[in-house]
Amino acid sequence: MDSNPSRDRPVPVRTLHIDIETYSDVDLPTSGLYRYAESPAFEVLLFAYAEDNAPVTVVDLASGETIPAHILAALSDPSVIKWAFNASFERICLSRYLGLPAGTYLHPLGWCCSMVYAATVGLPITSLKNMSAIMRLTQQKMAEGKGLIERFCKPCKATLSNGGRTRNMPEDDPEGWNTFKAYCVRDVEAEMEIQRRLQVFDLVPGLWETEYVIDQTINDRGIAVHDPLIHSAITLNQQYKEEAIARMQALTGLQNPQSVQQMNRWLREQNVQLPDLTRKTVLSYLDDASPAVREVMELRLATSKSSIRKYEAMLQTECADHRIRGLFKFFGTHTGRWSGHKVQVQNLPQNHIDSLDAVRTMVLAEDTVALSQLEVSIPETISQLIRTAFVAREGCHFIVSDYSAIEARVLAWFAQEQWRLDAFKNGADIYCASASKMFGVPVEKNGVNSELRAKGKIAELALGYGGSVGALQNMGALDYGLEEDELQGLVNTWRGANPNIVQLWRDVDRASIEVTKYGGSIRTHGILFECVNRMLFITLPSGRKLAYIKPLVGINRFGQECVTYRDQNFVPQSDGEEPVRVETYGAKLVENIVQGTARDILSNAMTQLYWQHYDIVLHVHDEVVVEAPMAVTPDIIERIMCTPIPWAAGLPLSAEAFSAAYYQKN
Repeated sequence: MDSNPSRDRPVPVRTLHIDIETYSDVDLPTSGLYRYAESPAFEVLLFAYAEDNAPVTVVDLASGETIPAHILAALSDPSVIKWAFNASFERICLSRYLGLPAGTYLHPLGWCCSMVYAATVGLPITSLKNMSAIMRLTQQKMAEGKGLIERFCKPCKATLSNGGRTRNMPEDDPEGWNTFKAYCVRDVEAEMEIQRRLQVFDLVPGLWETEYVIDQTINDRGIAVHDPLIHSAITLNQQYKEEAIARMQALTGLQNPQSVQQMNRWLREQNVQLPDLTRKTVLSYLDDASPAVREVMELRLATSKSSIRKYEAMLQTECADHRIRGLFKFFGTHTGRWSGHKVQVQNLPQNHIDSLDAVRTMVLAEDTVALSQLEVSIPETISQLIRTAFVAREGCHFIVSDYSAIEARVLAWFAQEQWRLDAFKNGADIYCASASKMFGVPVEKNGVNSELRAKGKIAELALGYGGSVGALQNMGALDYGLEEDELQGLVNTWRGANPNIVQLWRDVDRASIEVTKYGGSIRTHGILFECVNRMLFITLPSGRKLAYIKPLVGINRFGQECVTYRDQNFVPQSDGEEPVRVETYGAKLVENIVQGTARDILSNAMTQLYWQHYDIVLHVHDEVVVEAPMAVTPDIIERIMCTPIPWAAGLPLSAEAFSAAYYQKN
């Protein structure tokens, strides 16, 4: 380990492997990376690096050492490949170290992330420690690391024994500091080993040059939030909660009506016996409740809504320019879809309130009198307004564009279920078209045989990926007015109307089992299945591959052959511990394939928008939100999203877009 990196190298650097240790008084898990690095107290303590796979050097910045000039230059040189585990952390933190202006960051081109690389291969992306254990790396993370991070990277409590200091410096624990430097070096060595082992895989065409750059650019750009609305929503929710609890106390005599134990006791006194107090259970009982019990239960449901936490998360993660950054986790799921950080925009409540502008104005004014006249409670109103806290910057508007029934279209396209493709191409209501095909009669929304549309809808939502009666029930079939004894008939009717989809499930099942048992490759429905290096790969039409770790053929609970693979989130706790294995089957793999392809379609649209210099600020599964000058109209974004894709010939894409000053559902 070279601890005196004052030399400069005349030979240009081609590759850097980097790990840093940092200090900030902002809590990283709570406030996120961008807010963490924005703190005036933030600093980089240690900078460890390896040039072109040479031994690791550590620069002790906290003790006055400096990073060599050629290494500093390499950080902003896109021709130098920079590797790190969770590389966005290094890139954003080093942007602050280099003194870039607030809200600007090192360009992501030239940065590569071994954590993302691992995710593309189906490995977990929780931490370098877990990755090291799963891959059984030669260089495991040092066990002392967690304690050293607590000691040197975070504020400490002032005590008499530590002389009243609020931060530990290297001179306060020289031995611990030397161990910390060794820990930083070990992380670089572990990251290098991960990258070496994974470099045989190339599962995502253009991963670093295109998709990763776009993802990081969107995270860096962030999205503005409206502080007055957030503060008003939090204030109104607290006022309502206090009044509601007081009312429940008056009705029940309970000291804490939010206590499950106390509430269950009171309900028993009212001759009410519920299996639990979950929202679903309580809602199913309300119609039969007495007026007093009904009021208490409705108040309890209203005060237990968790939506207010999203407003609080906005305040916690908001940067100084009132933008929230880092909302998206690249390759956050096995299919390659993005997942969320902090505010979790993937599961924002929808807005169904009429006169959204007027209601939003009421909340901003904290007009409880006007809000009390609405048909929904104040907490429900606040919940439905969460989206509207995201606002376009001055002089711009949002263009919100989403694909229509994207998974249903992709499924029909793979299966070549022609009547479905024709319905999509002709702009038909797929629920009516499905019901018509299933029952052999014309079905029109709000017209002839309209009562059958509900059956077509629930079947479409529940049965595309091999679901049966249980899937219908989980999707709420009984709430749609269907009877339990007609569900199996509905399953049979839907499958009879979609023979090509059923055949797709079977062909995918057969192909996955055959290549797992015998190796080689099989192509069906434009999808390539192959087993290589103890991995099952499914190549999608885009060229991207889904990966399943160490597949085997076993026997499922029905006595049939099935493919099993190692749980990507399994972390061994002891030597020799057997990994958890996951069963899969044709229809489940079809779901992965369809969702992965839908993701690639969205990624293609995002790439087109990026190349045409449109600023994406949000994206959720099938939806993109662009922050654009007022002259940009929704039809422009629609056309880009529906541009034919070379690898998806014949896929009938449809997108709808609208403009708004703040984020909302149309």
